[in-house]
Amino acid sequence: MKLRKYKPEDCVVLAELFFNTIHSINAKDYTKPQLDAWATGNVDISAWNKSFLDHNTVVAEINGIVVGFGDMDDKGYLDRLYVHRDYQNKGIATAITDSLEQQAILDGVSLFTTHASITAKPFFEKRGYRVVHDNIVVRNDLKLTNFTMEKNCVNEQVKQLRR
Repeated sequence: MKLRKYKPEDCVVLAELFFNTIHSINAKDYTKPQLDAWATGNVDISAWNKSFLDHNTVVAEINGIVVGFGDMDDKGYLDRLYVHRDYQNKGIATAITDSLEQQAILDGVSLFTTHASITAKPFFEKRGYRVVHDNIVVRNDLKLTNFTMEKNCVNEQVKQLRR
């Protein structure tokens, strides 16, 4: 697996990966109407591209195939983290998140936050994130549950500085 920085020509592929991952992987925790409301297939590519360029965005590839991506802003908010449905449980999300968190630590960030789906919550808990509160997000008049989670990485930051 190769991790690399995002390029604008990745945006359409990432939007497709987002849609397909949600509609397959998250289907165990959300209803079909909820999935349709969450990932409509009509992503604003221009807005996503701008967001990816404004954030630290990491793309994972295996043999030239984009298999995952994640992005974090300069304040430590992990916005998106998605892994291709055919490449789940291979350490891709871990590698992407490690890269994002390590760069943030180097940039002086000591607190990470995210809004995790029901599906992603156990992944983040294993990484040391804790639930701050549950959320109900309304999309197209449908309620979806997610969780505001945070991780204080002061200890990791100290370890980085000692190296």
